[in-house]
Amino acid sequence: MPLINQTVLMSDALHFSADQAINPYYGDPNVDRSLATDEHHAITRALSSAGIKIVSVPSPEKSQDGVYTANWALVRGDTAILARLPDVRKAEEVYAEEVLTQLGKTIVHVPKGLKFSGQGDALACGNLLFCGQGYRSDEAAQEFAANTLGYERIQLQTIPERDEQGNPVINSVSGWADSFFYDIDLALSIIKAPEGDTKGLIAYCPEAFMPESKAFLESFDAVEKIEVSLEEAQHAFASNLVSTGETVIMSAHAPLLAEALKARGLTIITPEITELAKGGGYIRCTTLSI
Repeated sequence: MPLINQTVLMSDALHFSADQAINPYYGDPNVDRSLATDEHHAITRALSSAGIKIVSVPSPEKSQDGVYTANWALVRGDTAILARLPDVRKAEEVYAEEVLTQLGKTIVHVPKGLKFSGQGDALACGNLLFCGQGYRSDEAAQEFAANTLGYERIQLQTIPERDEQGNPVINSVSGWADSFFYDIDLALSIIKAPEGDTKGLIAYCPEAFMPESKAFLESFDAVEKIEVSLEEAQHAFASNLVSTGETVIMSAHAPLLAEALKARGLTIITPEITELAKGGGYIRCTTLSI
């Protein structure tokens, strides 16, 4: 089985805050930055112990979410499709382009006017690309990225956040529709890549997806699947993990998924995360596979 996520780009938590509530997880603006830094170091140690090479850069100043490098781009080989993020995160776009250029990547921009959340909303499993839409990414941007990088696009949509009347919530900071699964990496994760006649393996939360997408995933037989409960996906960030195909670095509070992964012969590492979760991000969010 080929190993995945062998090299990742990470920044740091030195400028992390939860001041601008750009997703539904921003309930507590009081962030312990020292603890967030300790958590980030714990993630780094866990990744390193799994054999993952880490390319480290300083986080961009004046950007509360600069710790979440997964949203900077989608990278395949020497090409990086640069993200187009909410206004609060615009400083990251310029910085990410500089960093990725210095790493020898050819930068490609999605067409003007389109939202694109980078790897956070586009997860590769071999030649398949599981894409999210409707919140941080537009379908046209996902189509452009998949075509540019040579992926087969699997277009999906997660459920929106709804108000007491059942209407979709528009985020007051970003002006965009909101969801507890605003990026697909909160609802779906890649565990193993395919090899030969052996299918890839994903973990996903059926209840996190709109009916059409849920039905598609249930019948999609190109990959093996592990189901994640809504409780563990939404409240324990269970799907927001990094797997090498042998070792999974994941939430310490998702015992059902952990047991399912162990039953598949995978090694589990579970760093404790509390502060970084206040920004609606977790382990996968802090790493951009390059």
